[in-house]
Amino acid sequence: MKLYIKNMVCRRCKMAVLSELDKLGLRPLSVELGEVELPTPISEEQKQVLSKGLYALGFELIDDKKSKVIERIKNLIIELVHHKSNDLKTNLSHYLATDLGQDYSALSNLFSEVEGTTIEQYFILQKIEKVKELLMYNELSLSEIAWQLNYSSVAHLSNQFKKITGFTPTYFKNLKDRKRKQIEDL
Repeated sequence: MKLYIKNMVCRRCKMAVLSELDKLGLRPLSVELGEVELPTPISEEQKQVLSKGLYALGFELIDDKKSKVIERIKNLIIELVHHKSNDLKTNLSHYLATDLGQDYSALSNLFSEVEGTTIEQYFILQKIEKVKELLMYNELSLSEIAWQLNYSSVAHLSNQFKKITGFTPTYFKNLKDRKRKQIEDL
């Protein structure tokens, strides 16, 4: 049995969900971003208790098909940008369509309809948050960041960064109070 969970965006989220499952004595086969696979179905009572526990941590159980697809798209993009940056050279539309087994234009239309933004814009926002993170670490040059996140040039990264944040990457890097957004708030 698969459960779909909204707002799982990182490894700590997986650990928190696993902890909630453990409280109910549930032993999942796998816990991935936005998805838990259990060996057997759970009772409605267990589902309600789990839902309340997850909600208290900022997660939500998802039941409807559209929400599951949207959450899967978001989780695939987050995983790609934040955990598999060397795979960013792949075509995003092909990557999503292949993983979800659906036509990209249908996925794109659904995402835009429900989220009020495009998949591409969501992808760009994730990349900009990753750029902010890497700038704050101050370990990579701007050209290394551009290469890692598959930007065609430093100028392209800088223009996109300024368009989204209002700051140049250099100015942002020098700010004392650099505000980053939580991934789930994008």
